[in-house]
Amino acid sequence: MANKNKAQKSGNKKVDEEVHEPVANCDHLEKGEISLNQHDIEKLIITVRGEQVLIDRDLANIYQVEVKQMNRQVKRNIDRFPEDFMFQLTKTEYDSLKCHFGTSNKRGGDRRALPYAFTQQGVGMLSGLLRSEIAVETNIKIMRAFVAMRRFIVQNAGILMRIAHLERHQIETDEKIDKILDKMDEMSPKLLPEQIFQTGCVWDAWSYVSDLVRSAQQRIVLIDNFVDDRVLSLLSKRADGVKATIYTRYYEQFLTDLKKHNEQYPAIEFVQLPRRNHDRFLIIDDKVYFMGASLKDMGAGLCAVTEMQILPETLLNFIK
Repeated sequence: MANKNKAQKSGNKKVDEEVHEPVANCDHLEKGEISLNQHDIEKLIITVRGEQVLIDRDLANIYQVEVKQMNRQVKRNIDRFPEDFMFQLTKTEYDSLKCHFGTSNKRGGDRRALPYAFTQQGVGMLSGLLRSEIAVETNIKIMRAFVAMRRFIVQNAGILMRIAHLERHQIETDEKIDKILDKMDEMSPKLLPEQIFQTGCVWDAWSYVSDLVRSAQQRIVLIDNFVDDRVLSLLSKRADGVKATIYTRYYEQFLTDLKKHNEQYPAIEFVQLPRRNHDRFLIIDDKVYFMGASLKDMGAGLCAVTEMQILPETLLNFIK
């Protein structure tokens, strides 16, 4: 009986030991992150504020500890981590980091507190706090990774400087191009609310009306007794999604041209004018232009284009 009790106590002790066996902090890590070589660590080193650093989440993964646990340990010994050992990223730096590596990357992701960055000195100080065989072995790899990265920068300083020079040159070139485009925009002719064309200025009149058509964002409505295929060609210059409607008299040839046009290009709607109208009008979105001649004849004789102070719906109601 005594032996039986002894065996039960021994068994209970074994179970109790199994229950209280410490769980490795790296259980949350994905496969392949538990043991990183020097080259893997080098890829995690980034440059922030001119310093080569490791982000706290990456560093915790390397040391196989929870990032919260590691940061708590640091805060308890914050006097050992001056600014050149450790600093907290700003929101701008953190957003830039997420954009560079992607939000799904372990460096990104959602976290309420901004991450901390550890320099080589900070990593060395941290390894002294994390007193374990893993910390000692891992710290050697990290130190070698920092040295390798520094050696790489020194050896390739010329190339890196040339790359930086090219980037600055590209920025300056882009700024010059922007200034040239702005200047061209300032010097380009504007759509004046009033424009008159002398006899024979066919191209100038055609270009002006073409610019009017291109400026439309929602709708174009033409009210003109006499239109032909040239008008269809002009209205084809409108932007995608802009509705076009022509109010005109019934002409067999025009309807044939319109049908062929609509089979290939965005449709132009035809509305039969209920009566003969003397004047011509062009509606561009919410603006009404009085046209001194039919659209197809602009510039053939002395004519003018004038923006009117009237609502388009008022004009459309007049012709119903």
